[in-house]
Amino acid sequence: MTVFHFFNCAILTFGPHAVYYSATPLSEYDTLGTSIKAALVYLGTALVKLVCLATFLKVSENDSFDPYQELLKALIGFIDVAGLYFALTQLTHRNISQNHKFQAVGLGWAFADSVLHRLAPLWVGARGLEFTWDYILQGIEANANLVLSISLAALGSLMWLRKNKPRTLIPIIYACAGILATMPSITSYLRRGLGWHLPKVVGFELFTSLVMAFISWQLFAACQRPSA
Repeated sequence: MTVFHFFNCAILTFGPHAVYYSATPLSEYDTLGTSIKAALVYLGTALVKLVCLATFLKVSENDSFDPYQELLKALIGFIDVAGLYFALTQLTHRNISQNHKFQAVGLGWAFADSVLHRLAPLWVGARGLEFTWDYILQGIEANANLVLSISLAALGSLMWLRKNKPRTLIPIIYACAGILATMPSITSYLRRGLGWHLPKVVGFELFTSLVMAFISWQLFAACQRPSA
C-alpha cells in the first residue's frame, strides 16, 4: 500500500512533464536536448543560489517571518532569472521556433526543480506507514510550478528574444515576469507570515499559475501579431 501511494504521488509529481512533452509539438521537433540543457542550467543556478543563501542568510531559531531575510531571499531568487536568460539566449539549440524554444526550456526548468526539491522528500515520506495528503498536495504544487515556469520562460522569450514588440506591452511583460520571479517569496509570506496551511497555499499557487498562464499567452499572442 505504501509503495502504491509512493507511485501515485510520483506520477502526479513528474507525470505531467512527460505528458506535456509528448502531447505538444515538442516531441515532434525533438526538443528533448533543449530541455536537458535547461535542466542542467537550473541545477547550476540552484547551486549558485545555495551558496548565496548559505553566505548571506542567517539561520533562524524559529519559523517566524523575517521581512529582511525574505527580501534578501527574493533578491537571491532573481538568480533564477539570470539562469533562465542564459538558457534562452546563450545555449545552442536545434533549429526550432521561438514558440517551441521557450516551452522546452520552461519544461526542463520545471522538471529539474521538481527532481531537486520533491524527489527526496517523496521517496522518504510517501513510503511511510501512515497516509498523508501532504505529498499529493506537493504533486499538485509541482504541476502549478510547471505552468509558472513555462509562463516565466514565455515572458523571458518576449523580453530577450523578440525585438519588435508593442511598446505599450513592455511594462506589463516586465511586471508579470517580476511577479513570477518572486513567487517563492510570496508563498513563503503566505505560509510563515499569514499562517496559511499547505492546502490553501497550493490552491493559491494553482489559481495564480492559471491566471499568469492566460496573461502570458495573451501577451505572446499580441506580440506575434504584425504591427500596424
